[in-house]
Amino acid sequence: MTDSSAQINALIVDATDPERLAAFWSEVLGRPVVGRTGPYVWLRRENGLGIGFQRAGTPTSGKNRMHVDISAPDPAAEQRRIEGLGGRRLEGFEDGGFLVMADPEGNEFCVIPTGPVDLDDEGRAHYLD
Repeated sequence: MTDSSAQINALIVDATDPERLAAFWSEVLGRPVVGRTGPYVWLRRENGLGIGFQRAGTPTSGKNRMHVDISAPDPAAEQRRIEGLGGRRLEGFEDGGFLVMADPEGNEFCVIPTGPVDLDDEGRAHYLD
């Protein structure tokens, strides 16, 4: 392994409506919207990581190649809260044992329990059992 000074500065999410998506994620993460620059809407930077929403001309199509995992002490309660904010649970992931959600524009993310998540030999979680 080589030494590198590179680090992730920010996560940028393409959005057809960056204001709406930033408002959703602001509530989910408890990070207020702190700025707007050109096509970007920014949430407060925490632990060195920025989160921005960039206006894109087309909606998400197909499965995300990368997604975010958020942790919560009670994933089922967090699911209900997120659904109240406009997110939804995605079907078809039950066999993997993960709580897979989508934001209002269809971007996928998982809600996992705070702390370690045990996986079986097939990579399936069992915290929803």
